[in-house]
Amino acid sequence: MPREPAGPAGAGSDQVGGGPGGAGPGGPAGGEGGDTDRPGGQRGPAGGGGGRGGRAALTHEHEPSAEEIREAQAEMDAVREQLQRSPAELVIANHAMGLWELAALHLSHDPPQLPQAQLAIDALSALVEGLKGRLGEAEPSLSEGLAEIRMAFVQVAKAERSRQGPAAQTGGR
Repeated sequence: MPREPAGPAGAGSDQVGGGPGGAGPGGPAGGEGGDTDRPGGQRGPAGGGGGRGGRAALTHEHEPSAEEIREAQAEMDAVREQLQRSPAELVIANHAMGLWELAALHLSHDPPQLPQAQLAIDALSALVEGLKGRLGEAEPSLSEGLAEIRMAFVQVAKAERSRQGPAAQTGGR
């Protein structure tokens, strides 16, 4: 299985919420890599999702108490306040790093998930190249990371074609 490429230079230094992709796929400024403690001791994505009223479905019959709901709301309010104080270019850079991580995960899968990796790389490219000159101090690292993940994609795709043999290179004809 190919090794996951190293992250963009300087990645993770000033991330909101810590961890790779800080405000990335796990939700806004997540904390523990996108997982948060939930009322009742449950764990799940910070962004919630699915279930009743946008809440993740509970895994057992416990309905949160009014106190647990107030605590959860206070935590969400604190996260929103932190996110509002963060420069937009920093939050966007964190999302871009999350896309880089997603592409690297798909490339390192056995077998590589090339269409999924390509989609993540295209999304990263849209952010980095589409916002050129507006991403602040993270821009050079993001541009370098984009070039590196593109190169990794080419190398992994070439290795995968070689592994599959001549039929893959001629389209099975």
